[in-house]
Amino acid sequence: MEFEKVRDIIVETLGCEADQVTLEANLADDLDADSLASVELVMALEEATGIHIDDADVADLKTVGDIMNYLEAHKQ
Repeated sequence: MEFEKVRDIIVETLGCEADQVTLEANLADDLDADSLASVELVMALEEATGIHIDDADVADLKTVGDIMNYLEAHKQ
């Protein structure tokens, strides 16, 4: 999935500014994602990509780059 699409989903779900969303941005520290927002983000990403994100893997998705790498590794 393209970075721009993931960025737009993050902006819409977390209510942050697009320029805050970089590959290095930490979801909790930089984008203020709490646990509920993280769940909503995972659901939005799953819906947009058709890729199931394992509950066990969610804890490892700490940065936008982590999300991009996960989606790339699990795309069909």
